[in-house]
Amino acid sequence: MVHPDLLEILACPEDKTPVRLMDDAALAALNDRIKKGGVKSRGGQPVTDPLQAALVREDGKFAYAVRDDIPIMLVEEAIPLQG
Repeated sequence: MVHPDLLEILACPEDKTPVRLMDDAALAALNDRIKKGGVKSRGGQPVTDPLQAALVREDGKFAYAVRDDIPIMLVEEAIPLQG
């Protein structure tokens, strides 16, 4: 998991708003969408691997995957959550 001290200073690289850890229900729903296919990152790449954790932008529009306890805070790898 993301260390709480790190979580306090992380922000979305696009709009600099805070991010929060995605709750278990939302993560399960996102992983279900990933499993069914059709989920793409903002860069257009398919997201095929389930997420162990994710950080959600303050407005709830995008999630950033956490892999091996490392947040992947790249705009092109953000996963759209709406639309």
